[in-house]
Amino acid sequence: MTTSDNGPPAASQQMNDNLAKVEALSQRLVAALSHKRPPNPALEGPGSDIYLKATSAFMKEWIENPSKFLETQINYWGQALKHYVSAHEMLAKGQLSAPADPGPKDRRFKNPLWDTHPYFNFVKQQYLISSQAIEDAVKNIEGLDPVDRKRVNYFTRQIIDMMAPTNFLATNPDALERAVETDGESLVKGLENLVRDMETYGGDLVVTLSDRDAFKVGENLGTTEGSVVYRNRLFELIQYKPTTETVHKTPLIIFPPWINKYYILDLKPQNSLIKWIVEQGFTLFVVAWKNPDAAYADVGMDDYISEGYLTAFEQVKEITGEKKLNVVGYCIAGTTLALTLALMNKRKDTTVNSATFFTTLTDFSDQGEFTAFLQDDFVDGIEDQCKRDGMLNSYFMTRTFSYLRANDLIYAPAIRNYMMGEAPPAFDLLFWNGDSTNLPGKMAVEYLRGLCQQDSFATKGYPVLGETVHISEVNVPLCGVACETDHIAPWIASFHGIAQMGSKDKTFLLSESGHIAGIVNPPSKKKYGHYVSDAPVESVDTWKEAAEFRSGSWWPHWGEWLAERSGKMVPARTPGGPGHPVLAPAPGTYVIEIKKETAEE
Repeated sequence: MTTSDNGPPAASQQMNDNLAKVEALSQRLVAALSHKRPPNPALEGPGSDIYLKATSAFMKEWIENPSKFLETQINYWGQALKHYVSAHEMLAKGQLSAPADPGPKDRRFKNPLWDTHPYFNFVKQQYLISSQAIEDAVKNIEGLDPVDRKRVNYFTRQIIDMMAPTNFLATNPDALERAVETDGESLVKGLENLVRDMETYGGDLVVTLSDRDAFKVGENLGTTEGSVVYRNRLFELIQYKPTTETVHKTPLIIFPPWINKYYILDLKPQNSLIKWIVEQGFTLFVVAWKNPDAAYADVGMDDYISEGYLTAFEQVKEITGEKKLNVVGYCIAGTTLALTLALMNKRKDTTVNSATFFTTLTDFSDQGEFTAFLQDDFVDGIEDQCKRDGMLNSYFMTRTFSYLRANDLIYAPAIRNYMMGEAPPAFDLLFWNGDSTNLPGKMAVEYLRGLCQQDSFATKGYPVLGETVHISEVNVPLCGVACETDHIAPWIASFHGIAQMGSKDKTFLLSESGHIAGIVNPPSKKKYGHYVSDAPVESVDTWKEAAEFRSGSWWPHWGEWLAERSGKMVPARTPGGPGHPVLAPAPGTYVIEIKKETAEE
């Protein structure tokens, strides 16, 4: 043991230093918690009625068919006791090892000790056996309607995932090994990471997914050269500098979702869809939405259509001198684009030459994985929160999306940051994921009630600027792009929406991967393939059966489709023009504004 000339042993000094850090961090943690927003019980969990329905159905089934539940229970007891006896026999033989573990592998349990150490193996096996028994018991409950069944299954899975032994220090071998290796320093660093996150988010626990200091929008993200050529209270319009001598006559404008920021389409040059489109010879405009605060409380869907879409269309026409344009809508921006196109059809406005929908839902009859959150208990809570704050704070949206993939977006990062004491990785996609935005209170409620819950656009019609519009009134040539494993906008639901649109000229492309990776899929990566089909966009089964798989990105195929609808080549256009001076270089000012976490700030 080493000692200093006049002080305690080095190990003892490190222990004292760590204890001092823990004391200081504990004080900061208490201070951070004092700023936590008042909880809204309706947004902390489902209403009590779902528990009552599940309990009533369970008890009814137990009385009417007890043998089914006894079978499930006996099967659980048998598996749990069998593993207990096997583990006990190994120890009785003096073997400090685990019994055979032939079960399927779970990536949460990668450490070899989960398979070889008797303690960790026992904990893991009992957790997996119990998890399966709980899922089987819930699955066997009869008498629940489909929506309630989806909710019970979802929240059951959430509880099971939360209770995984990997989520607790005493039963996580990786965290314990790291603590021993570092003489506890990893735990101190983990507490420091926890406190920093709590301070950053005003007392709310939001796990940081990416190194916040590794990226800066406009410097190493969102760097494709362009200029802001128009600005109003809802958006900045960016026109990108051409990189070809000639461009297609018909300009293109992209509306990204305002739930997140547009630079997902321009993360870095190697995977930038924006850069790629410019290189194909298109005059490209992109809308960068304002991140709203409480002052935007009364901004609704009508405002996004009139001050957003319709205004952007007019500005692009003025700048380019063209009467026609092509348009892309991504996610919620695609949904709103469809509303806008239906309105324009009613008004006999033929500005839009063609439309492309990226991972867009317009038929919400199947709410998919969001079913758990789109019932009245949660939506009532969101409405109350919006009335209180004037907006739907990004915290609630981030939390909702994260819990759809809790193991990947909550528990694994929390283990890495807080239990292992590691710094978040420098990952551009996760940085963007954490750079979320608020939603205006009125718009959020209108979207959730009228579109998601009532499915008005695909059924009775949705009110837009004094008109009632229907999905069948979208009649421009269109292309739908969906992603095979998308959990936010399931591809089949996206297909059904496109199929109901009134256009006679429809194309549908299906990319491999999910909501983001399937779209941000550059040809140079050769990572995910896609499906194309000559079958009509009517029956999803017929379309998929006739589909041809093609390796590589869907971008070139879509680029050809778009080029056919973009006119002849003309001299490249410089951003801006008379009446549209350059206001700022891309990425603009709205996308880099510091987010306001509370309505009071």
